[in-house]
Amino acid sequence: MPVVPTNELCTSEEDLQGQIQAQGGVEVPLLGAEAEDASTPLASSPPVSFSSAAVDAEILLKQALSVMTSQLLEFLLLKYGTKEPIFQAEMLNTVLRDNQAHFPVVFRKATQCLQLVFGLDLKEVDPREHIYAMVPTLGLTINEMQRDGQSMPKAGLLVAALSLILLEGDRVPEEKVWGALSRMGVFAGIEHGIYGEPKEELLTQVWVQEGYLEYRQVPDSDPAHYEFLWGPRAYAETSKQQVMEFVLRVRQRALRTFPLQSAEAAREDKET
Repeated sequence: MPVVPTNELCTSEEDLQGQIQAQGGVEVPLLGAEAEDASTPLASSPPVSFSSAAVDAEILLKQALSVMTSQLLEFLLLKYGTKEPIFQAEMLNTVLRDNQAHFPVVFRKATQCLQLVFGLDLKEVDPREHIYAMVPTLGLTINEMQRDGQSMPKAGLLVAALSLILLEGDRVPEEKVWGALSRMGVFAGIEHGIYGEPKEELLTQVWVQEGYLEYRQVPDSDPAHYEFLWGPRAYAETSKQQVMEFVLRVRQRALRTFPLQSAEAAREDKET
């Protein structure tokens, strides 16, 4: 498994905003959004002032959390590639080391990124020993890991596409799909650091052949226009209810974190 550049992960507000917009038009940041979580020692500190020192400290903290989250993600993706069990003790002692007090925040951010970007859920399979395993989101059996372990999981892009199709009423014009995906830095014909070339390699070829998506010409369109629909394998492995629950969980997290931005995004969607 190659080392993933920090800017290819959910380490900025823009990255996750684009991903969520592709799944329902709600903006929400990942890193920094829950840095004040009440379950960590960080939250018990007195409110910071608006002094320059306090601002600098907050910036440094967010940067440190970003680095820790990226390191944990690299560790988790390596474990996924080798199919090894994931021990909480190993995450604490190998990855976090002297920063174990931030584990709840970093762990949550990493698991959110796994779900949104890579399409993987981290499940606790042994609560007593705190052992975890990674499984595809929404029950999808898709597995793009190559035998040499050099390919990144790409199911997050498929989840985004399935969510967008559902939210658009079971079918969506191709141009609207690429318009939504462009907000997360994914463009047809352009190589992406995680997803590769998304159009020819994934959305209109691999996932169509595997039955997750349908890609067809809009009837009577001249010049020809194309649209995406769910494929039979998507219907067999997941459901509209599961996908809608996934989208609602993401939206609820957005509303809790940035209610003003979420309300503004909803209003803009309504106007358009």
